[in-house]
Amino acid sequence: MSRRDDEDMDPRSKRAKVADDYDHHHRSSSSSRRDRDRDDDDGRDRRDRDRRDRDRDRDREYHRSTSTSSSRRDRDRDRDRNRDRDRARDDRADRDDRSRRDRHRDRDEDRDRRDRDRDRDRDRDRDTRESRDRERSRDKDADKDRRSRDRSPSRGGDTRKSSGLAPSSATTAATTTTTATSLTKSSTSDSNNGTKVPLSLEELLEKKKKEREENAKPKFLSKKERQEAALRRRQEQVAAQRAKMEEQRKERERLDREARMIARAARHSDGNATAADASAGADDSVDKEREQELQAIKDRYFGKHTEKRKIRRMNEKKFVFDWEGTDDTSVDHNPLYKEVHEAQLFGRGHLAGIDVSSQKKEKGKFYEDMLERRRTEVQKEQEDRRLRKLRQKKQKQLFDERHWSEKPLADMTKRDWRIFREDYNITTTGGRIPSPLRFWSESGLDPRILEIIDDLGFKEPTPIQRAALPIGLTNRDICGVAETGSGKTLAFVLPLLQWILSLPKLEREQDIDNGPYAIILAPSRELVQQIEEQTRKFSDPLGVRTVAVIGGASREEQGFQLRQGCEVVIATPGRLIDVLENRYLVLNQCTYVVMDEADRMLDMGFEPAVQQILEHVPVTNQKPNTDEAEDEAFLLQDIKNKNKYRQTVLFTATMPPAVMKLANTYLRRPATIRIGTVGKPVDRVEQRMILTTEQNKRNELVKILRSEPEPPIIIFVNQKKGCDVLARSLEKMGYRAATLHGGKGQDVREHALASLKEGYKDILVATDVAGRGIDIP
Repeated sequence: MSRRDDEDMDPRSKRAKVADDYDHHHRSSSSSRRDRDRDDDDGRDRRDRDRRDRDRDRDREYHRSTSTSSSRRDRDRDRDRNRDRDRARDDRADRDDRSRRDRHRDRDEDRDRRDRDRDRDRDRDRDTRESRDRERSRDKDADKDRRSRDRSPSRGGDTRKSSGLAPSSATTAATTTTTATSLTKSSTSDSNNGTKVPLSLEELLEKKKKEREENAKPKFLSKKERQEAALRRRQEQVAAQRAKMEEQRKERERLDREARMIARAARHSDGNATAADASAGADDSVDKEREQELQAIKDRYFGKHTEKRKIRRMNEKKFVFDWEGTDDTSVDHNPLYKEVHEAQLFGRGHLAGIDVSSQKKEKGKFYEDMLERRRTEVQKEQEDRRLRKLRQKKQKQLFDERHWSEKPLADMTKRDWRIFREDYNITTTGGRIPSPLRFWSESGLDPRILEIIDDLGFKEPTPIQRAALPIGLTNRDICGVAETGSGKTLAFVLPLLQWILSLPKLEREQDIDNGPYAIILAPSRELVQQIEEQTRKFSDPLGVRTVAVIGGASREEQGFQLRQGCEVVIATPGRLIDVLENRYLVLNQCTYVVMDEADRMLDMGFEPAVQQILEHVPVTNQKPNTDEAEDEAFLLQDIKNKNKYRQTVLFTATMPPAVMKLANTYLRRPATIRIGTVGKPVDRVEQRMILTTEQNKRNELVKILRSEPEPPIIIFVNQKKGCDVLARSLEKMGYRAATLHGGKGQDVREHALASLKEGYKDILVATDVAGRGIDIP
C-alpha cells in the first residue's frame, strides 16, 4: 500500500493494520524459536541413542570375553572410565545446548520487546498527529462559527427592539437566526462543491456542545500573559490605594475646617461673655464641652500628648538624715540596750535590731540544756537511738544519691540511667531497648576484642557507641542519627566481629563459598578505605578477612580476593553491583547489612543501587515485623547459630524523608538512636559567614589563610574545574595544596589524602566527595 493510501486510511484501520503486522511478526519469531527448540531436542535425542549404542557394544564385548579375572577387572575399569567420560561429554554438550537455547530465547524476547516498543511509539505518534489534526479542524470550525455569529447580532438586535420580545425570546431568536445562517452557508458551500452533505441539527448541537466544553476547560497562560496580568493587578491595587488615601485626606480637611469653626465660635462666645452675667454658669459648661470636643479632635488627628511619669531612681535618697552613712549609730548609753544579748526572753518574741537566726539559736540552746537536765536515763537512750537512726538514714540517702560512675551496674536505678542519658545527650526510641554502655569492661565483648581496644588507647566509648553497642549485640535493627566523626564505625563493627568470633572456625571455612557474612555500604571511595582501615585494626589480629570493593581499582584483583574468601565486604554501591552481576560474589549467607552515611548516599543518587543490592540478600532470614523483633530474649536465642535473622544497621547525620522511607522499608522494628540535637551545629565547630562579591572572593580567602588557621586545611568548592584552578593559584602564592574530586584517578585521590594526613601538603582543595566521614587528624 502506498504512503498516500496509508494517510487516507482512518485511524482505526491504521491501528488494525499495525496489530496485524505485529501478530505476523510475533508468529514468525515464535515459529523460528520453536524450530530451534525442536532442533536442539533432536540433537539431544541423537546423542542419547549414540550413548546407549556404545554402552550396549561394551556390554556385549564384556560378556563375549573369556579372559582371566584380572583382565576382566581391567576391562571393567576401562569401560567405567569410558562411560564416565562419555557422560561428562554429553552433559557438557547438554549444558552448551541449554545455554545456547537460553541465549536465543533472550535475544528473541529482546527483539520482541523492541518491536513492541517501536509499535507503541508509532501508535502514540500517530494518535498525537490525529488529535492535533482534530484540534486544528475544531479551531477552524469555531472561528467560522464565531465570524458568522459576529455578523448576525445587528439584524437580531433590531428585530428584538422592534418586536418587543423578552430577553430570553430574543436570545432564542438570535440563536435560531445564527443556526439558520450557518445552515444556509453550509448548504451553499455544499452546493458549490457538489460533494459534501449539509450538517443536520443534531450535528450542529453536538458541535455547539463541544465548543462549550472547550471554553469551559482551563486555559493555560504563557509567561508573558502572566506578567501582563500581574502588572494589571498591581496597577489596580495602586489606583485603589491612591483613591483611599485621597478620601482620607479629604476627610481630614473636612474635620480640620469643622475644628476651626468650633474654635472661632468659642472665641466669639468668650468675647460676649461679660454681657450676660446671669447665664455665666451655663456658658462655662458649654465652653468646657466645646473645649473637650476640640481637644478630642486634636488628639485623634494630631496625636495625644501625654506627660511622661517621673521614675525615681534607686540611688536617689528617699530620706535625709542628719548623720553620714559612715557614722556608727549603734552605740547607745542605756545599759539595758547595751547588753541586750544577755537578756533571755521566753516565747516566740524577738528583739528588734538583733539577728533573728542568732536569737533562735540561743533560744534553742537554752531549751536543749533545760530539757537535758530534766530527762531521765531511759529518755536519753531513746533520744540516742533516734539520732542514730536519723544519721543512718542520712548516710543511706547520701549512698543512694551517689553519681552513676561510683555505683556498680547492679545498683543503677531508673533515675541514674536518666541522668546518664542526659549527660551524654542520648535519646532512644523504639520499644524495649537495653541500657547504654558505661564502661568497656561492662560491654560483654570477647576478651580479645577488649585487649585490642586497650592497645589502641580507646579509654571510654563515645556516646553513639554507648547507645548502639548493647542494641547491636542483641541482633536488633538500628537507625542511628549522629554527627560525622562521632565513632560510628566501631558502633557497627564490634557487634559484627563479636558474632563472627562466636562461630566455629571450621564452619566458617566450610561456608566460604557462600559469600561474606556482612556487607558495609558507604557513599565514597575514601570513606570505604577509611572504614576498612579501622576494621582491619580489629579483624586482622582476630583472623577475620576483610575486602574493600571500590571503583577506580582493578576489578579482576578484587574478584580474586573475593574468591579466596572473606567474612566482611566494605564497598561502594556501584562497584558492588558490578561485582554481583559478574558473579565474582554471592550473598547467600549475608546476615548483617550496614549503610553508613545513608543521607549522603541518597543525595548522590545511590538509592536504586542500594535497593538492587538488598534484593540480592536472602529474604529467608528476614525478621518478622512483629513484637518478636523487639524481644531481647528471643533475639539472643536466635543469634547463637549462623542462620540467624538478618540485622540491618543504618547510620546517618540527618534524617530527611528519603532516609525515613528507606528505614521503614528495610528495617524491622528498629531502635532509633539520636545523639545531640538534630539540625544543631557541632559544638566543636566555629561557623562564620562572610558576604562578598564573586570578584573579591579570592582576596577574602587569602586573608583568612594568612591570618588564622594552621594546617591541615580543607577548602570546599562546587566544581571540579574550580578545584584545580584554585589549587594552582594557591601553589603560585607559595602554599602547598592538593586537589581531591571525582575526576581524579583513585591513585591520585589516595595520594592527596595521604599527603595531607602526613603533613606533606597543608591545604586540600576538594569537592563534596570529601564532605562526609573523612578523618584527618
